[in-house]
Amino acid sequence: MHTPVTIVGAGLGGLVLARVLHVHGIPATVYEAEASPTARSQGGMLDIHADSGQPALEAAGLTAGFRALVLEGREATRILDRDGNVLFDEPDDGTGTRPEVQRGELRRLLIESLPDGTVRWGHKVAGVRSLGEGRHEVAFADGTTVAIGLLVGADGAWSRVRPLLSDATPEYTGSSYVETYLFDGDTRHPAAAKAVGGGALMALAPGQGILAHRESGGTLHTYVALTRPREWFAAIDFTDAAAATARIAREFDGWAPELTALITDSDTAPVLRTLNTLPVGHRWDRVPGVTLVGDAAHLAPPNGEGANLAMQDGAELATALATHPGDAEAALAEYEQAMFPRAARAAADGGELYELMFGDDAPHGMVAMFTGAG
Repeated sequence: MHTPVTIVGAGLGGLVLARVLHVHGIPATVYEAEASPTARSQGGMLDIHADSGQPALEAAGLTAGFRALVLEGREATRILDRDGNVLFDEPDDGTGTRPEVQRGELRRLLIESLPDGTVRWGHKVAGVRSLGEGRHEVAFADGTTVAIGLLVGADGAWSRVRPLLSDATPEYTGSSYVETYLFDGDTRHPAAAKAVGGGALMALAPGQGILAHRESGGTLHTYVALTRPREWFAAIDFTDAAAATARIAREFDGWAPELTALITDSDTAPVLRTLNTLPVGHRWDRVPGVTLVGDAAHLAPPNGEGANLAMQDGAELATALATHPGDAEAALAEYEQAMFPRAARAAADGGELYELMFGDDAPHGMVAMFTGAG
């Protein structure tokens, strides 16, 4: 009764989709460009939300496994100004509703919950074309192809599946992150570790900021935020780690040294992460046999919602398919009808959050939001 589902992309959204399908006895195959589950770093901490990510993991039957991954104390949040003054400090008292986990550990949990062979590693998609009547052909970089009846693009910002549905392409937001790591922070970088505290740090000013999180093992994971044009970053040679670090650090001249140490004392080379977005409210007309989840559908600037929305997408799409055996089109329409407005709201809220973080009133706008004064 159920059409096998082909998923492009083994991120959190695609893996939750595959897992919930498996729970309902619906066969799925995931094609992933990466050569293995450990081929690259999987990013930092994720706060898993009670109204999206947590229900998705419950639908996947993985709540206990997820809870075992939670890093206690990491919901603590503090906001500093450029001089290192603490403007807001909220400890993790255990009553929070957004427990923090490492993205890589959550991804590993999802992968290990799937039957062997579900994820086909080393399958980079070169293109996708319609075969008519709701069927599609996926072509891989090695020259092989596969014809399928139900296709889901879970392949992120630069989705190869999206062109089947939409002409939209991601556009640069005007801001980028530069990623750094300090290892064994409490011992080797005590001043920076004290500034970060037990969870998340936001040191903010108009147009820039230093965002950091305490991960497992005392690792301090930092995203240095700068509102600059693409050309400004293009002029920096990131293959020269020392020169790139020095150039980024110059933008924070005069900031408290315990904050700039999160840049200058990095134990890894700085990595540029440009921030791109699809139009707020991005949607498409129903196309038989194909849909999108996660960033492929509704890429937005980082706001704490992306991974949670992707998992919610995957769980809700799988549930819809299970609810409509033999009528995949009804399931896809039902899923999209709920997903479009949900994603639009999250993107709009994220834009407002970004303005509070890096707008003209930073950091005071964020303090007002957390204290309820604004």
